Amino acid sequence: MGTDAAGGRRGRSRRGARLVGVAGELLITLGVLVALYAVWELWWTNLEAGRVQDAAVERLAEDFGAGSDGTEPAPADGLAPVTPAAEDGEAFGILYVPRFGEGYARPIAEGVGHEVLNSAGIGHYPGTQWPGEPGNFAVAGHRQSHGQVFWDMDQLRPGDRLYVQTETGYYTYRHTGTEIVQPSESSVLLPVPHRPEAEPTVSTLTLTTCHPPFTVRERMIAYAELESWRPLSDGPPAEIAAAAGADAAPATG
Repeated sequence: MGTDAAGGRRGRSRRGARLVGVAGELLITLGVLVALYAVWELWWTNLEAGRVQDAAVERLAEDFGAGSDGTEPAPADGLAPVTPAAEDGEAFGILYVPRFGEGYARPIAEGVGHEVLNSAGIGHYPGTQWPGEPGNFAVAGHRQSHGQVFWDMDQLRPGDRLYVQTETGYYTYRHTGTEIVQPSESSVLLPVPHRPEAEPTVSTLTLTTCHPPFTVRERMIAYAELESWRPLSDGPPAEIAAAAGADAAPATG
């Protein structure tokens, strides 16, 4: 009986060791899969989306250049013309942010679904206003994946300029401030952010992204107000001439 009991214990011990070994292998495999997913999410999607976005910027710039014949609508009463509305998923503009790097230029498309943000990079919230229109031109973008278009949003400083190019011309915005809000804080998208009863008197550009990096716990919101507008035929403002692939133009916008 003693021998049988000892043999049984050794058998159970061997089975336990095998189970521990299998569990260890599964954990290692799971760790490898998690690491591969992280590489795909944080490296490959940025590389792939960056190529798509660069190509989109190039196409848009060519389209805008082809239409730049000096016949763009002139602003009325000192106001910038309003960019025409785009169809869902359609790329209609380019965002330039010198604070994000001298060559920073990313396409803007209509919509904020994954199919837009994961490829175009920057999406315009449907129902918010358009460049040049009094109210809130609000856009969203990823911070750490799919081109990480808003990775450096925390680097913006009051007074920094952001530029939006569309078929209508170049819109120059001046950064006025940044805040952190809860994901449910939809009032940042109102024509006058956080003020549901107010009538807009200025054109605002609002950028939204996740915060802190690598989480979706909160949202970072950056605001900028329209400062000036210039037609395509005048060329880009000097600060973004390199990013726009043009010779420096007089710094009038």
